[in-house]
Amino acid sequence: MICSLAELGLPDSIIPKEFADGIQILPEDAVPGDSIFPYLDLDDEIIELSITPNRADALSMRGVAHEVAAIYGKSVHFPEKAVTEDSKPASDKISVAIESDKVATYASRVVENVTVQPSPQWLQNLLMNAGIRPINNVVDVTNYVLLYFGQPMHAFDLDKFEESRIVARDARDGEKLVTLDGEERELTAEDIVITVADKPVALAGVMGGASTEIDNNSKNVVLEAAVFDGKSVRKTSSRLNLRSESSSRFEKGVNNDTVLEALDFAAAMLQELANGTVLAGRVQAGSVDTEPVQVSTSLDYVNVRLGTELTFADIEDVFAKLGFGLSGDAEKFTVSVPRRRWDIAIQADLVEEIARIYGYEKLPTTLPEAAGTAGELTKTQALRRKIRTIAEGAGLTEIISYALTTPEKAVEFAVTPSNLTELMWPMTVDRSALRQNMVSGMLDTVAYNVNRKNSNVAIYEIGKVFEQKGNPKEDLPNEINTFAFAISGLVAEKDFQTKATPVDFFYAKGIVEALFDKLELTVDYVATKDLASMHPGRTATIVLDGQTIGFLGQVHPQTAKNYGIPETYVAEINLNAVEAALQPDQPFVEITKFPAVSRDIALLLKAEITHQEVLDAINSAGVKRLVAVKLFDVYGGEKLGAGMKSMAYSLTFQNPNDNLTDEEVAKYMEKITKALTEKVKAEVR
Repeated sequence: MICSLAELGLPDSIIPKEFADGIQILPEDAVPGDSIFPYLDLDDEIIELSITPNRADALSMRGVAHEVAAIYGKSVHFPEKAVTEDSKPASDKISVAIESDKVATYASRVVENVTVQPSPQWLQNLLMNAGIRPINNVVDVTNYVLLYFGQPMHAFDLDKFEESRIVARDARDGEKLVTLDGEERELTAEDIVITVADKPVALAGVMGGASTEIDNNSKNVVLEAAVFDGKSVRKTSSRLNLRSESSSRFEKGVNNDTVLEALDFAAAMLQELANGTVLAGRVQAGSVDTEPVQVSTSLDYVNVRLGTELTFADIEDVFAKLGFGLSGDAEKFTVSVPRRRWDIAIQADLVEEIARIYGYEKLPTTLPEAAGTAGELTKTQALRRKIRTIAEGAGLTEIISYALTTPEKAVEFAVTPSNLTELMWPMTVDRSALRQNMVSGMLDTVAYNVNRKNSNVAIYEIGKVFEQKGNPKEDLPNEINTFAFAISGLVAEKDFQTKATPVDFFYAKGIVEALFDKLELTVDYVATKDLASMHPGRTATIVLDGQTIGFLGQVHPQTAKNYGIPETYVAEINLNAVEAALQPDQPFVEITKFPAVSRDIALLLKAEITHQEVLDAINSAGVKRLVAVKLFDVYGGEKLGAGMKSMAYSLTFQNPNDNLTDEEVAKYMEKITKALTEKVKAEVR
């Protein structure tokens, strides 16, 4: 039978391009009538592994071999390939330089007189079974080494270089590069590029450039093996939507021990499969630490955490299976962790390895012990419940966002930014630092909704932010209970009798005022321009008993544009400070039967006088029967004069034990008028 690989069920993405639309040609030793599967290595045995994000060392065959050997108590055996070097030094052909702190090391080898042709069937089969399309023997060797060592590699056509000097540097804003997929990419200063003659020829850690691509006419090859900054590679691949096997590994980390070994292995394979001549020596810039990491602990520490009674002999057996060095005794022992296991750095990591290899099924089972306690809400729990009730009564919907974010967003809206607390091994750069504010996460949620045509958003969250006053590597951060909300879009939709009502500063402030009214706390609002991500004319800090406990206002238009959201108002409040200020429940006070008396007063003021200044002046009069002040009108016009405005207030007086007389109210108004005249130079209209 004649058929294509697609008809055998292989996906188009891994079929060699020359056979993508046609018949697969088998090796000459294929016997007609035999099963096709042995020739395509489709009858092999499969071990299914689930790789957790912290175990990037297992994204290679050698890494998996170490893991399987430890589990089954076997030894690992890796085939070696010796490089036969020519007498001509590689340094005569190329030189290498690093001009970026995002590149730890960059090593290369030169292989001359290669014959570019299809790879042998076994190599094509191996790559296809791993989900990689075979290209040619040179490119396939680099992909094979990627799978075998976990070390990303790239091959350049040396004859296409404009000069011999290779430089790894940061890209320049606006610089262009056409990648191997034929797309022109515009670069930023956050990207890393490999350059020749100051022109980018590869996007480091992500994809090579088309200008130095290996093709059927290539004769002289430069092999690259390097260690690039994982965060930078992650940002570049995410921004360009250009994910690759190489970028995935650089993001999670590569084995420092085998960078040069992988380079030599690839050169030896090109000798074998492409009849190439390997020039003498590597050309290298920079270096990485290959010394084992020393981590110490004790037998008692291990047994307390696992609830076991392991002996030191058990510990020795576990680390012997893992291939780790061990010295010391039960009181204190030190483990020499090879660089291939960069996920191990602290005592707890050693405990995890012991539990895994010893066997989770062997760990003793115990039931938790807890003394019965009376069911009662703590003060913190009661406050949270009350705030939820108030927030939901105001029409807000509760959300839960990530406590981990980017280093930039972690401090973006922080009133008093502190030291960053960053994860040593984050799963992604986007979730690498503990937040110091909740607003940035809420704006991500607003953007998520707006992008899905839900433009009217009113959300809140009660969670923790993290303040780090000490050394993030040694000290735990302070956890601060925090309430935040964000509103955007319309308060009320337009209908046949009502105009659409957009959210504004006063709507957001009303929610905050309602919150503190229900909590029976008095706060002040102080205009501020100190928060760079907030609108300088529509932002206020919230002050309680002389302490700034949060802020309220409009997100700066440029910040909103960066998030891709419309006009949005936010607030954030420190609940630890609120809880500390709460007063004990007040005894019931009988509602007075005596009526209140209201008086209106209109004031002519300078335009720069704020509502808060007027309130402070009124309160300074010391009228104890004044129970409410309400601003009901603000007017400005030419009739009032340049730089002037009119503000009208309704003042409410009440005596809970008697009726107020007109004479008493008149005295109160006189005192208030005098205070307004003295404090804010007001003129009563």
